[in-house]
Amino acid sequence: MATDTSPAAEIAALEQQIFELNQKLLTLQKANPGTAVPDYTFATQSGEVSLSALFAGKDRLLVIHNMGQGCRYCTLWADGFNGFLPHLESALSVVLVSKDPPELQRRFANARGWRFRLASHGGGDYIREQTVQAGVDNMPGVVLYEREGDRILRRNSAVFGPGDRYCALWSLLGLAGLEDGDWTPQFNYWSRPAKLDDGGANLLD
Repeated sequence: MATDTSPAAEIAALEQQIFELNQKLLTLQKANPGTAVPDYTFATQSGEVSLSALFAGKDRLLVIHNMGQGCRYCTLWADGFNGFLPHLESALSVVLVSKDPPELQRRFANARGWRFRLASHGGGDYIREQTVQAGVDNMPGVVLYEREGDRILRRNSAVFGPGDRYCALWSLLGLAGLEDGDWTPQFNYWSRPAKLDDGGANLLD
């Protein structure tokens, strides 16, 4: 019997390889013993809070590193995570951190409809020492911490970027043959109409 070398067959074979590699990655992440980290302090609208307090009584804490309201890509990832936040929070604590001050964080979160708990690292020691990419402050990504007695362990982390595994949109666009260079996220997608009927002043170009 001839081997099926059609594009559909090649795609299916590659998808199976990716699945198997993801299973191997999960096994390695589960076995990673982690490294101890300090009990950092963050700013919130309710005052200062420690990293240990952000666990909120749970053993695991997912900290989403967001670059702040000036990043369209970070906004895209957070928009996606917000949709399944209740599912995540059934298994672990989740906090979104950025350099923005707490009041600005909350205003922007409210405008997006985000339900995350928020904390500001203010560009200080936390983000410099816990960055998800060595040598790059304020890199978007995520870190999983775990409590072991009085210690806080950094177990696993990942960098966010166009085409990554943490934003489903890239895979869906890929089905249409679109790569990250073909599309850029925006804060909103309002299109200016050819004619305005509200009687207001013309929009600036």
